[in-house]
Amino acid sequence: MLANQMLPSPRSGGFRMDGYWVWCGSVVKGEDERYHMFASRWPKYLPMHPGWLVASEVVRAVSDAPEGPYQFEEVVLPFRGAEYWDGRSTHNPHIVKHQDTYILYYMGSTHPFMDVSPEEAESYDLHDPRCIVARANKRIGIAVSKSVYGPWERMDSPILQPRPDKFDNFFTSNPAPCMHEDGSVLLVYKTRTYKSRPYPTFLHSQTMSFGVAKADHYRGPYTALADETVFPTDKFCLEDPFIYQVPGGYEMIAKDMIGNICGEYHGGILARSQDGIHWEALEGEKSYTRSIKWDDGTEQVMGSLERPFILFENNEPTHMFFATADGPGEFTKAANTWNMVIPLKRDK
Repeated sequence: MLANQMLPSPRSGGFRMDGYWVWCGSVVKGEDERYHMFASRWPKYLPMHPGWLVASEVVRAVSDAPEGPYQFEEVVLPFRGAEYWDGRSTHNPHIVKHQDTYILYYMGSTHPFMDVSPEEAESYDLHDPRCIVARANKRIGIAVSKSVYGPWERMDSPILQPRPDKFDNFFTSNPAPCMHEDGSVLLVYKTRTYKSRPYPTFLHSQTMSFGVAKADHYRGPYTALADETVFPTDKFCLEDPFIYQVPGGYEMIAKDMIGNICGEYHGGILARSQDGIHWEALEGEKSYTRSIKWDDGTEQVMGSLERPFILFENNEPTHMFFATADGPGEFTKAANTWNMVIPLKRDK
């Protein structure tokens, strides 16, 4: 179990930036043999949530070691105009490499309104028209490059649209790709089912669900594979999936929004599948826990421990990366966020 392999986390590791909320760390070893983290950031004059919906941008930071600390280098997916599907916000980066090509999966969104100014930031919330429209416009896309340094080719259209007559009719986000040797992809994604007004009805966490799609090549086309959610929503409330291949099939880790599956509120579930379509969660088993140990000997229950990403080297999991926050828990109570790294015990 991954939870039993979690070693003390280096306090000086990971990635943070003064003046920004930092989230969604995803790491790849570049052609320069250094470790490159693709992450989300947005200015701290906005509320942490839902500021990301209208002002997030994907950035790249680098370190000589997977533990970090990572140093900011560039904005990878900047704002490019409301006329683009991903023109006003880029978020949820997930970097993979196939042969000589880097593929950056991410969520993009747009809206036609003015930016939220610092003067408006205090009143900006989930009921703001900019937030409502940006949420409805969330879509999954990719950018590709022959170098981890870019330039990145951004697509003119998302790779996965909502399906009006299915459970995933509202938006697609939180991409969790599994790249196969032949260039084909299995993709698990987060979605919601659209509900009529009042808006808070469909913003409730219990409308979260997962879908699964596939593509014969990472450039697409991507096809959703099921008419039902991966897990039934009357029992499961999950987000932040991460999937990977194991002998005989696939495994998934994901954030348990209620804690009724893994046994810990906002802890990590573990699920398995032979075909990538039909999944079974292992009830009572954790893939990760919010209770972490630091390398100075102290222990802490993190306010948030989300967006899990596992770094594999030579097909062995070596490090887990998490978006994390201080405070007692929940986005509105965090003063700082950053991406932390937890080394994993190696198999002997």
